[in-house]
Amino acid sequence: MDNMSLLQQIQAEIDTLPKGNITFKTIRGRRRMYLQWTENGRKKSVYVKAADEELIASKVARRKELERQIRANLYADTIIRSNSSTNGADVDYEMRVVKGGALFAMCRSVDNYEKRECFSQLERFLKSNSSGKVCLIYGLRRTGKTTLVLQAISQLSLQDTVYIKALSTDSMAMLNRDLKRLSDEGIKNVFIDEVTLIKDFIDSASLLSDVYAMMGMKIVLSGTDSLGLLLSTDDELYDRSFTIHTTFIPFREYAGLLGKRDIDEYIRYGGTFRVGETDFDDLDLMDEGISFRDDESARKYIDTAIARNIQHSLACYRTGGHFRHLTDLYEAGELTGAINRIIEDMNHRFLLSVLERDFESHDLGSARQIDRKRAAREGKESVLDTIDTSAVVDRLRKILDIRNRDERRIEISEAHVAEIKEYLLMLDLIMDCRSESIDAEGTYERIIFSQPGMRYCQAQALVFSLVKDEIFNTYPAASRGEISNLILEEVRGRMLEEIVLLETIKTLPRGKRAFKLEFSAGEIDMVILDEENYCCRLFEIKHTENPDPHQYRHLVNEDMCRRIEFRYGAIKEKAVLYRGHDIVIDGIKYLNVERYLEQLGNN
Repeated sequence: MDNMSLLQQIQAEIDTLPKGNITFKTIRGRRRMYLQWTENGRKKSVYVKAADEELIASKVARRKELERQIRANLYADTIIRSNSSTNGADVDYEMRVVKGGALFAMCRSVDNYEKRECFSQLERFLKSNSSGKVCLIYGLRRTGKTTLVLQAISQLSLQDTVYIKALSTDSMAMLNRDLKRLSDEGIKNVFIDEVTLIKDFIDSASLLSDVYAMMGMKIVLSGTDSLGLLLSTDDELYDRSFTIHTTFIPFREYAGLLGKRDIDEYIRYGGTFRVGETDFDDLDLMDEGISFRDDESARKYIDTAIARNIQHSLACYRTGGHFRHLTDLYEAGELTGAINRIIEDMNHRFLLSVLERDFESHDLGSARQIDRKRAAREGKESVLDTIDTSAVVDRLRKILDIRNRDERRIEISEAHVAEIKEYLLMLDLIMDCRSESIDAEGTYERIIFSQPGMRYCQAQALVFSLVKDEIFNTYPAASRGEISNLILEEVRGRMLEEIVLLETIKTLPRGKRAFKLEFSAGEIDMVILDEENYCCRLFEIKHTENPDPHQYRHLVNEDMCRRIEFRYGAIKEKAVLYRGHDIVIDGIKYLNVERYLEQLGNN
């Protein structure tokens, strides 16, 4: 039996076995087994009878073992020889070249996945007459790069296509010799994964565009060190590349692919496809778990997917001669730690701003009013009425400042910060969504993370650290719980504002822009300005399911509206984006924020 037939047989057996994972629930004191899986973006679950538990468990285990063999490229590691060549003899490839049955098996492993929105860009490149250009797929780890590649390969003729997995021991000379052999064999499509692991790739990448792409080969490059790919476009591949970004995953795409149309789910985990439920992206990293389930996992992601990405890319770019002000940190072995620290500090400052602004704002008063009504219905006193808000906020700020000073192990200059921010912007991890002031010209920096899950779990870790403070623990348990929950609610509220603003900015056509507008007292969460027609739309963004007149007070403030119209033009719409149903109150539209975000890409 040849390899293709063997793999098809294995896949046929997999198709007969139950899909999904086994989970247990305790119902009325009895432990019951359930089989859970995702189908067409929706999670499904079926109860397993007690008599069938052992059989189902064995079948699930069998399926996972077969899938593990395929995903681990059991056959891709052994089949590295071409079955034929121009002279009839076997040809050894110097790199890990996957073709034929092994490539078929790899593609089958992603058969059930939906396609990312950027898949159409890759399709367009593969179908276009792009002689002399290569395609670069870059993005942070677990954002679907490998899945994107395998989905594209599955639509091509496998006789004309190969997949190459680069290793750190490979060189451009090895790749050159393999590409020459593949060209002689008539291979038309070459997908090279982890290409940035090749140390001399960045400085020699033009070989791919100037020679092989000019010969008619379609070459697609992807890699975990995505900054390296981007740097190559400024040098070796300048004006000879077609780029596809995967780092930014908007809510509409996250919800559609994972079937989770819950903005809080996106706030907690958004930014990557979670390994275990979707098995997206790096097929060699299946055991690394969810990226943003806790502070430790976020730190690990920052270290491996971001900090080392930057460090490795700079080390390989111009033979390490592009570190600029970061040279001293790199030579001291502290660059990765510095990048980690700056990202944490940006999130730290974000939490401080929540405490200093939102926690003391009228929104807290609104939360207190809601809690007061709830307590009154239950015949109790609201916990938020018993605490000294000012004292709590001051104490929390001091705790965070102390933590910040204690963790400063590295002297980081403004030049270091500026350059690291520049690389984070290049990686699409952060975006400067600038705010404007009604009282002054110019804009103000406002850094927003494109991966909300990373920001939220680090902010959550800081909040949890507060409850361990000795003085904070002098408050009653109920007060401590209420304060912690309130801070996290304010964090989610501020993050919802960021998500809406970021995603709106990214989808607006030319001639329109969105920004936060600040007054000396108060602010409009988002203004969408139509610069060509001299008009605008005003939005307040609230992380609540309940409408309240206090939420739209700025939208009906005559003086604020008059000043807005004088500066920007006629106000065409006033709305509150929130988590409840669409309604109209006092002429103000209340729109469901999840539906708003899902429709952004369709406007």
